[in-house]
Parts: sequence; C-alpha cells; structure tokens
Amino acid sequence: MDTHFARLVARLAGNGVSELMLAAALASNHTREGHICVDLARISGKPVSGTKEGGEPVICPILDDWLERLRQSPVVGEPGEYKPLVLDDGARLYLYRYWDYQEKLARAIRERTLDSDAIDLPLLKQGLSSLFPDDKTEKIHWQKVAAFNAVTKKFCVISGGPGTGKTTTVARILALLLEQTSPKKLRISLAAPTGKAAARLQEAIGRVKTTLRCAKPITDAIPEEASTIHRLLGSIPGSPYFRHNETNPLPVDVVVVDEASMVDLALMSKLAQALPQNARLILLGDKDQLASVEAGAVLGDICDTGNVHGFSRGFCEDLQKVTGFEVPEEGLHEEAQSGLNDCIVHLQGSYRFGADSGIGAVSLAVNDGDSDGAMALLKDEDYGDIVWSDIPHAAGLMETLKEKIANGFGEYLLATEPRDIFQKFDSFRILCALREGPYGVNSVNSLVEEVLAKQNLIDPGRRWYRGRPVMVTRNDYNLRLFNGDVGITLSDPDAGNDLRVFFTTTEDTFRRLHPMRLPEHETVYAMTVHKSQGSEFERLLLLLPDRESPVLTRELIYTAITRARGGVEIWGREEVFRGAISRRIERMSGLRDALWRAQSG
Repeated sequence: MDTHFARLVARLAGNGVSELMLAAALASNHTREGHICVDLARISGKPVSGTKEGGEPVICPILDDWLERLRQSPVVGEPGEYKPLVLDDGARLYLYRYWDYQEKLARAIRERTLDSDAIDLPLLKQGLSSLFPDDKTEKIHWQKVAAFNAVTKKFCVISGGPGTGKTTTVARILALLLEQTSPKKLRISLAAPTGKAAARLQEAIGRVKTTLRCAKPITDAIPEEASTIHRLLGSIPGSPYFRHNETNPLPVDVVVVDEASMVDLALMSKLAQALPQNARLILLGDKDQLASVEAGAVLGDICDTGNVHGFSRGFCEDLQKVTGFEVPEEGLHEEAQSGLNDCIVHLQGSYRFGADSGIGAVSLAVNDGDSDGAMALLKDEDYGDIVWSDIPHAAGLMETLKEKIANGFGEYLLATEPRDIFQKFDSFRILCALREGPYGVNSVNSLVEEVLAKQNLIDPGRRWYRGRPVMVTRNDYNLRLFNGDVGITLSDPDAGNDLRVFFTTTEDTFRRLHPMRLPEHETVYAMTVHKSQGSEFERLLLLLPDRESPVLTRELIYTAITRARGGVEIWGREEVFRGAISRRIERMSGLRDALWRAQSG
C-alpha cells in the first residue's frame, strides 16, 4: 500500500523523483505504525526497511537536500495548504488528513484553556467542602484540586493510575457544575472509546451518585447512561464521518471521556470539532498506559509525558482562596497567563493498592524505568499478590499451564446462571504481549481450548460450544457491538436451548445473538495487553515471549500489571523483562509541540 501511494503521489507531481516517492511511502507507513507523521530529521542518512532491486539497503537522503527537493514538489505543501503531503518547519511530513486532525484538535484545546465564565466562587468553595471532606493523609487533596480545575476551566485532564479515584472525582465534579448552573439544566454526556469502558464508567457513576452529599435534584440530574464516542457522535455506516461535526455540533454543555489514553488522534479530533464553542471537555485516563491502537498518543502528548509542568502563580492563588491549599514553590511556573499547565491534574495515591501491595509497588518501579527495583520486588516473597516465574520452553507450555487453566476457567464453565458466569469469567484472564508465536494470543487460546476439552469442560468437536468466550474485533453499529466487547456462548431457554452469544448491557441485562450474526471476532481466554485496556480482572497471568520484541515496552508491562485487582503472575525471561522496561513507546507527532510550544511562547 505504501508503494502504491508513493506512485500515486509521483503521478500527481508529474515526476518520479526518488526523494518524493520515498518520503510519501514513509509517511504512509508511519501512520499505519501508529505515528502521526514521519520525522525526516530523525531518519535522514539512515537505512530504512526494504531494499533496492540489487539487494542494497535504501538509505534516506541528507536532510537539507531532502527538504529542498520536497519543498519544490507541487504535491507537498506548508501547514495550511491543501496538498496531499504537508511539511512543517520541524521537518515533519504528514499525510494531509493527519495534519488536519492534529491542527484542529490543538486549536480546540488551546481555545478551551482559558478560564470558564461566570463561576460563583463562594458556591464552589461550599460545594468542594461538602463533596471533598479534608483528607488528613496528604497536604493537598488532589481530587479536590482536580474538581476546582474542571469547574474553572473549559478543558481539564484528570490523569492517574488505577484506584486513584478518577471516576469518583468526576461524579463530584458533575455535581459541582450542576450546582453552578441551577436551576438551568446542564446537558452532560458520558463517553468512552469502547463499549466495555462505557459500561464501567456508567456503573461507577451510578454507584458514586448514591453517596454524594448534595441536594437530591442535583444527584438526579447526573446522567447514568454512558455511550461509546462513536455512538455519541452518530456513526454513519460505511463512512469515516459522523452526524455530529463542526457544522452540526453536539447538543451538550459537558462531555466526559473515560479511558482517554485509548482514543486515537482521528477520533479525539472529530470529538473536539463536534463540541459547541462553550462546551467543557473533561478527559480521564492514565497517561502512562499504552497508547491507542490507531495513530497517535493523544493523552500522552496533551500531558507532555516525561516532562513536569507546574501550575501558574495566578491559578495557585485562586486555588488557595477557594480550597486553602498552598502549592509548593517547585510546583509553580511563572507564566502570567493560564495555559495548558493549569488544565492538567495528576491524582496521587491509590485507594486500590495499599502500602503492602506488590502490584502497586512493581507498577511504580516499572513506570519509573527501574528494572532492578521491579525485578527485586517480583522476587520478594513478602508480596503475595504478584509473582515471577521463568517461562517454560514452548514445548512444555501446555503441561505447565494445565493447572492454571483449570483453576482459572473451570468455575465459570461449571456455573449455570448468566450473571454468575460473567462474573466468574472476569475473575481470571491470560494476557499476552504478542498475537503470533508460541506465547502469542492465537497459540495460547488454542492451547487453552485443548486443555479444557481434555478435562471435559468444553465440547472439543464444535466451533461454537457452550462457554466459548469471544471478543468483537470490528464495530457493528447496526448490532450495537463494538471492538473490545466480550460475549459468552450459552444455551438460551428462549430459543429452545440453542446456543446464543450473550453480551451484557449497560442496563445490567443481556443481549442474545445468534453466532452467525456476529461481526469479526476471536476466542478470548487469552487476549493481548492492548485489548485488555479498559478492563479489570481479579487475577491475571501475563505471558512474555522468550525473546526481545519492539512491542515489549514499559507502557505494555505497566498496563498489563495494573489490569489486576487481586493478583498477578508474570512468566518470562529476566533479560526480556528488563529490556521491555528500558523501552518507551515513542510515536512521532507534532501535537505536543502544537500545544506546549505555543504555551511556552
């Protein structure tokens, strides 16, 4: 595809200049690899994958010569020009569509970094005191800071690891916003990138609502229904466009997006474009998790992951007036105007993982890139919730896994009531780093089925058998099934006990579909770490491959470990584990510069 695109660009340009064709092919290739653009400065003078006909490696041109040839081409434009390729002043080359997504998202965020209008500060102070009682465990109650931030700004990011209280905080934020607008009704939408993440957000908001210390009309006005972002925007079947866009904005005043780290550039940009000018956007997520499967690392770019930014002095003065919190000098920066710095709050302290939690301790070490510390903790027998084991050779994997498989999946296969079946199934999962190979998802799922069949827990002779768990891998808007939704095949009394695939709904009921009606799907005893984002399991087993892979990164290990509430086992080789922690996901993008360079002047 990259080659065909390069040839098309050459035809449009009226010549086959090799520098142009190579740049076009790389721009196409990089978007498929998750990048927004290709950084020509980073690859100039270096070999790239692929060879010339004679078997010699393809070497990228020297940067200055390359840029000059590209700027002379009629198909390469400067930012803002409507041409197939866009070359910015940082030597980044984009497909026009991705430059446009980036530019419109950056503009929408920058426009929302200003203070919100007409905030009743005494009312806000009263609401914060009621909804966020003093936390004696820390000098600054960061959930309260996040709430102050979200009410006073039109754009807010609340980032934090698992158990830091992101959804609890946002439920209280919605109550504060409703108090500010009473008696006017505030139009609030809750959304997430996947159906499962939306269901979890909905469940969390519904649970927190009942505990809020505020008037009943306020709690009643907090919405309980969450949807996927695609459903919120109004998908048009067979089209990449949505019904709601810049010319037909959403009828909303506030949009909350959970699991924002999973949202790719295109979708986040389309959401931002569909917001009315005065609408608030609140993003919840863990900036240290894996980036989206599609192009971009939007949440990481917005948070400028890897760099620390303090609040402005003006923001801190306002915060102190309302909350009494005094931000230390090292948490300040001296810009006179409020910018993106003042729109991001990192929650600290996990309510899920205590001081004696091995999962919490190892995830922190992994996040810090401390492979020695992480390895020492994994081998420390004082922690009972996280364990390290050397991975067996591929030939012995089935025998070693046999007991884990029986204990992990036996209970749900023997259960009879659908709700109990789903609950027991979500108590254990196998996570893999790769799709292919002896330690990849495809092989492990086949291995699990073989073990379960030998133990007479499933019918080995049928593709569709009672208990088969499947994950949808392609959105089907007509069936309201989305990538990442998990169903379990069960006998349906309403269909003469024929097999149907049961899916949970946000109303805590079940939808039942004939297996032949399902969109693309796969068996899901084991799943990739990428696919596990937005999910939680009581226990999990992480299988790492027996050799290095560029897919293995710090973010992948961190994401996998933090999917578990109660216990994690990691099977791998020490050198592979250490190598993964030493690598960070690095996606080429100009979004970070577009946001932070503008802020710093």
